[in-house]
Amino acid sequence: MRRRTCLLLAAVLVAASGCGLTSGSPMVDNVEPGTIGRGRPLEGADLTVVSKEFTEQLVLGAIMGIAFEAAGAQVLDRTGIQGSVGTRAAVVNGDADATYEYTGTAWITYLGHSHPIPDPEQQWKAVYDADLKHGLTWLPPSTLNNTYALAMNQANHRKYGTDTLSQVAELAASDPGAVTLCVEGEFANRADGLPGMEKAYGMHIPAGNVTQMDTGIIYTQTAKGACTYGEVFTTDGRINSMKLVVMEDDKKFFPNYNAAPVIRTSTLKKWPAIADVLAPVTKALDNDVARTLNAKVDVDGEDPHQVALDWLKEKGFVKEK
Repeated sequence: MRRRTCLLLAAVLVAASGCGLTSGSPMVDNVEPGTIGRGRPLEGADLTVVSKEFTEQLVLGAIMGIAFEAAGAQVLDRTGIQGSVGTRAAVVNGDADATYEYTGTAWITYLGHSHPIPDPEQQWKAVYDADLKHGLTWLPPSTLNNTYALAMNQANHRKYGTDTLSQVAELAASDPGAVTLCVEGEFANRADGLPGMEKAYGMHIPAGNVTQMDTGIIYTQTAKGACTYGEVFTTDGRINSMKLVVMEDDKKFFPNYNAAPVIRTSTLKKWPAIADVLAPVTKALDNDVARTLNAKVDVDGEDPHQVALDWLKEKGFVKEK
């Protein structure tokens, strides 16, 4: 998945290259406190915010930075780092102060565990505990969960009537030809992808029913009905714009990738108000919000930073001066 990968070579080179870390530029939004940042408790703080390079991360990074601005901080924008490894390294090494990260990414990619924790709160707590020794503090997570799913178009949903992956497994058993998949090559081979899903659900899909393709093509082919089910990311804006129906992972197989603020512990000790500033913002983030904001960028062509600012104003978190 996009958020999980920064080529293994990058892990070796990250100390030298930063894996895409750039010098950044100041955020200059003309904002003041709305329901967050009252009293400007971050006045005098110089904070650097980072994110990965894909749409959702760019929006989340901007949301975080603008929230800090409204609370009085001067913010350096280093969003858009290529890959997960470089983003993580920037915060660990002190080149940045904060980011929004995914619990599953930390547990599996950074901390090296092969088995995710099914309960999202327990997954967050395990990452929180493990990362304290790395000088990082995880603030409470959002319900935004950017994980794998299968989705189908409206016509196929009416035809087959599946709403859960258990029902997809039943359909595959009763009518094997009905279940065709469009997936990425990575998903087709990952333990937390297709092979693991088939095992968890007792599902058998013949190799001839699985077509591997690039992510963007999966959405269009699924929308056209070229495959019954397509592999999607649960917060992708194209789910709504293409009116796809997402299958519930009723056995909770796929890892939890809940977005949560990760702050350098030393920064949080100096500026403890960061937690209060971000808490209501993070609480408001869920999959529906993410799909809407992501679609504004990926479908409507809007600027991620502007999308973030508009949402914060719409929610009343910040005001423009």
